[in-house]
Amino acid sequence: MPQIAKAVDQAVEAIRKGGRVLYVGAGSSGRIGALDAAECPPTFSAPPEWVEAVIAGGAKALVHPMEGAEDDPAKAVSDLKARKISSKDFVIGLAASGKTPYAVGALEYAKSKSARTAAVVAVQDSPMARIADIVIETLVGPEILTGSTRMKAGTAQKLVLNMLSTTAMIRLGMTYSNWMINVTMTNTKLRTRGVHMLREILGVSLDEAEKLSEGSGGKLKVAVLMGAMGCSRKDAEQRLESANGNLRKILGHLGSGRE
Repeated sequence: MPQIAKAVDQAVEAIRKGGRVLYVGAGSSGRIGALDAAECPPTFSAPPEWVEAVIAGGAKALVHPMEGAEDDPAKAVSDLKARKISSKDFVIGLAASGKTPYAVGALEYAKSKSARTAAVVAVQDSPMARIADIVIETLVGPEILTGSTRMKAGTAQKLVLNMLSTTAMIRLGMTYSNWMINVTMTNTKLRTRGVHMLREILGVSLDEAEKLSEGSGGKLKVAVLMGAMGCSRKDAEQRLESANGNLRKILGHLGSGRE
């Protein structure tokens, strides 16, 4: 947990400086990184460039096995070069074995560009651990099917990335208390969820919550400010802009007493 906390600190620092968090891996590890990165925009309305994934073999490897791609560290270098890695970025290598050449090559190149690095591995004292600034070792032990690291090792990787990205987004003001306040109300399910959150946060009736939702143009943070402060949509948007979108900076804490 202390190492995950260090990675969260680094992720927040990178994003605040205009950099990115990049997950880099091959095979199952690459797919797990891609999944976590893909879930950040719909969950938090985070800009897609905040958290990106780089997988050996490219997008095709997400659905088709390309086992040989993991053995090419030079391709990792070219993939990161294409993304113009800089000292602002935070590169996280993912590999159960801690020695996948593609992930090793990515970490070495990131270090050469003065980017901060982390390794999420399932063994101790690995080649990736000897490169990375932050090392997260999930020592889950042997898999029930020997060599099938998509099982315990992959599940542990997913849990680590869930914690890392979720906590970073909380720190960046993309939530309010335990509410997904940045959810974009673009379909029936999300509109219903948004109205429910408005009722919880503001203690208002269903009709009032629906009016606030409609009046805000489907922007939940704006609706909360409109209801809490009795202001117009334009005023609420201006207040949010001045607070860099962080609702807590404007309102502190409202609602049920949860921190």
